[in-house]
This record gives sequence, structure tokens and C-alpha cells, in this order.
Amino acid sequence: MKTDPRGDGELVRLARDGVTEAFSALVERYQRTAYVVALSVTGTHEEAEDAAQESFMVALQKLDECRKPDRFAGWFLTIVRNRSRNLVRREALRATDELPPGARSRDPTPDRFAETVELRDGLRAALDILTEVQKEVVVLHDIEGWKHREIAVKLGLPAGTVRSHLHFARKHMRVELTKRGLAPGS
Repeated sequence: MKTDPRGDGELVRLARDGVTEAFSALVERYQRTAYVVALSVTGTHEEAEDAAQESFMVALQKLDECRKPDRFAGWFLTIVRNRSRNLVRREALRATDELPPGARSRDPTPDRFAETVELRDGLRAALDILTEVQKEVVVLHDIEGWKHREIAVKLGLPAGTVRSHLHFARKHMRVELTKRGLAPGS
């Protein structure tokens, strides 16, 4: 298969204008690199493929946010690394939910299992007391690893407002976790 001779910048501009072949050329150009980067983070073939595929979908959706089209590779590989890390986190959380009691650590004890369940339930309760905007900001920032400005763009809010929502959300969560005896130092 012949590689597209056009540069990344030109392909990004064409893809933004709706030329699907241009984005397909970017996928072809960076598919192997995306997989290798994802594999270095996830450690498994299946998760690396999932992360790479998800990264291309995110890149297509956010192509207008690529400020320097000629530097598409760096922008895109940042997405790959972030999506890979997020996938590893999600899989770790899912594995924790699915493991039988006592299989969560090298030193399995009923007390440790109870603590984990209590902490998970406490975090869910703390998230439930937040407004929808606060919850979304916390999830995007603290779980997904987005930057304040990225969240601001996604939610259509000033970055300062995003920081304020994050501050007050964490404060409310700390109060809720303290009530349950789950906050550090409580």
C-alpha cells in the first residue's frame, strides 16, 4: 500500500474540511506507532489495540483542537498515551470489582476487603452529592486526567470556573468522606 506523500499539516487541514481520505491517510501513517505506544503503557495486545482505536476516534472528534497541524504526531501520541493510561485505570477498577474477596492483594484479609468496599461505596456516595457539572469536572480531571483548559473547552466554561468547580467538588467530597470516617486523618 502506497503511503500518502502529503504532510501531516495538509492532511489535518483536509480532514477538518471533511475529506475522509485525509484522515484515513493519518490513520494509516500512525496506526503502528499508536499501537506500539499503547502497548508500552498497557502491556497487552488487546488493550493496546483498544487504546489505539479509541485514540483515533478521539483525535477525529477533537481534530479542530489540534492547534499546530504540522505537529499532529505529538498531539496525537499524547492522546494515545492518555487514552492508554485511562484504559489501564478502568481495567484495574473493573478487575477490582470482579475479583472475589481476598484476591485483591498479596495479603488478603476480610478486613482489607471490607475497607476496599467501604472506600468504594464512600467515593460513590461522595460523587453522588455533587452537582452534575462538579461530578463531570471531577471525573474528567481526576479520573480521566484532562487538563483544566480541556475541560473548559468541552463544557464551554472558563478555565477559572472549572478550577472553582473542582475545588468545591473536592471540598464537598472531603466532607462526605470525613463523615464516613474515610478521609485521611479522620
